[in-house]
Amino acid sequence: MKTILLFTLALAPGLARAAEPEAVTRQLARPVLIRNEHNTLLRLTVNAGEKPFVQIQSITISLKGASDLESLQFYFTGDGTGFSSEKPFGERVQPEEMIAFRGHTRLNAGANYFWLSCRVRADADLSHKVDASVTAVETTAGRFVPRDKTPQVRKRIGIALRRHWDDGVHTYRIPALATTPKGTLLCVYDMRRRIGRDLQEDIDIGLLRSADGGRTWGAQTVIMDMGTYGGMPQEVNGVSDPGIIVDPATGEVFCFAVWMNGRAGTHQWNKGGSEPGFEIGKSAQFMMVRSTDDGQTWTKPKNMTRAWKDPEWILYAPSPQQGIALKDGTLVMPTQGRDARDQHFSNLLISRDHGKTWAVSPAVSFGNTECQAVQLADGSIMLNCRTGSPTKFRTVAVTRDLGQTWTPHPTNREALIEPNCNGSLYRSDYTEDGQTKSVLLFANPHSQEGRSHHSIQVSFDEGKTWPEKHRLLLDEGCGAGYPSLSRVDERHVGIVYEGSGSHLVFEKIPIDELLKR
Repeated sequence: MKTILLFTLALAPGLARAAEPEAVTRQLARPVLIRNEHNTLLRLTVNAGEKPFVQIQSITISLKGASDLESLQFYFTGDGTGFSSEKPFGERVQPEEMIAFRGHTRLNAGANYFWLSCRVRADADLSHKVDASVTAVETTAGRFVPRDKTPQVRKRIGIALRRHWDDGVHTYRIPALATTPKGTLLCVYDMRRRIGRDLQEDIDIGLLRSADGGRTWGAQTVIMDMGTYGGMPQEVNGVSDPGIIVDPATGEVFCFAVWMNGRAGTHQWNKGGSEPGFEIGKSAQFMMVRSTDDGQTWTKPKNMTRAWKDPEWILYAPSPQQGIALKDGTLVMPTQGRDARDQHFSNLLISRDHGKTWAVSPAVSFGNTECQAVQLADGSIMLNCRTGSPTKFRTVAVTRDLGQTWTPHPTNREALIEPNCNGSLYRSDYTEDGQTKSVLLFANPHSQEGRSHHSIQVSFDEGKTWPEKHRLLLDEGCGAGYPSLSRVDERHVGIVYEGSGSHLVFEKIPIDELLKR
């Protein structure tokens, strides 16, 4: 939420006049997060013009959602436009519906910035929203009542699932979210221990579980760690990009990732990062772990490279996303790779026997990688893929024979925009007037310029159109993107993404809010 107050200082011809202020409030769409020390609710900009010695004496706010907050504090950042907690204005206060912050901050000539920050209660309701607005500013030049230019913006409450240096880990990235038959939420992700870069690095696969619909999450578990295989240090035994799939018939959970051994200073998607064949140390390896107890314990990593990879392919790896189960029980896991001619492709990993055996489909098309699948109403499978730069639209294809042949969808590379980043495609079922219905949901950074404006879109016609009025903006700030959607319960969908407020953010979204906008 951004609030801007403009104090216009003017002189009438031949006369000195008092300042004629204008107060304006603006809000940014971004969540306030449980576990964060600071969540910026608004920014207040006071332009003192050339008038010296004006002091801010109090700032009064109106607050909705006070019961979900622990405390609030204003901060003064002078002419710095970014947030800093170095200079508090007034005292930290307990939340109430009306609050006056009192202080004695002298303004500099020109623009001066104040930020209202909050701490969110650990037990805050993820279905609630928070809204703060400035109702009055008292200065030595007078009292001003602001005008709100964005009254429709309210702050969602989310959770900072993983932050910089949580458990001593430098960076958390690449989340994939899934829901078990018991309703447990499982989130797998990269634990980039030393630095934020991709493979090759010291990276393990971590897991968080929630058994109460995302309200609370248990302690972090490491489910893939290749240790010092081959006598090599951890930084050249990284495992990354987890994909996850749940068998709804058996409850078994499968998690896949790509492992690199050796290859210091290389990247699996770049030349020299992986080679044709199967040899550890030369070709990137396709790894799998399994859980039969709702994600509480996991098998040791099993190397599936020789079973699944075409020896001519340079790379074969999971797509870092959730797989699906078809109506007949077939498991479909989106995957990706680099073929013999070093073309990037997307495809499917398929099991008809509940994960006992798996088959690999041909490539969908080329110039695309990270992908997600849904089953359409006619039984076909739609694959939605990240497209290689410089194209800024999603690749979308359909198969009616489990990936043996593919047809470009009418929206292929022209409907859904992207900044070249992973996305999430999900079929959400709901009940309306006693009838079971479904929509397609698509999440990604809704931009062609950078990974910002993290959004969820809705299609009511099997992906043919995505009405703009049903796009829900979650976070307009910059983050790394990589969203993953999954069901929470009959009335909510959950999303984990790399947002502006935390490495991994979880939000719980009412389905009605997506449908009835």
